[in-house]
Amino acid sequence: MSLRRKSREFALQMLFQWEIGRQPLELIEASFWKNTRSEKTTRTFANQLFEGAVAQAAALDELVSRHAIDWRLERLAAIDRAILRLAIYELRAGETPPKVVINEAVELAKKFSSAEAAPFINGILDAVHKSAKT
Repeated sequence: MSLRRKSREFALQMLFQWEIGRQPLELIEASFWKNTRSEKTTRTFANQLFEGAVAQAAALDELVSRHAIDWRLERLAAIDRAILRLAIYELRAGETPPKVVINEAVELAKKFSSAEAAPFINGILDAVHKSAKT
């Protein structure tokens, strides 16, 4: 598994924890890294994704709501919201090719969510990406 994929998994786990408890970021990071071993670069990228997704959560949620037709944000599973926030944040950051970001999010959905989540997340992210290009 690549270090960047592992970073995304770690960031997703912290983002999910934040979603559930809304604790301060520093507390979540300190607790998470106390129990998790990783390379420094993996940790740095994971923290960057996590902190960025939390900082932009309201704007990211707005994008999800706009593209999740017939779905209210609060009806989505918490893990799916976290995956979408993480991926849309990374898409907007523009440092990683969009196809890679979308594929990584689909893989996260396959690993951490339900069987139906992967195509749903793929569709939302594709729509967000296409709307950003226009």
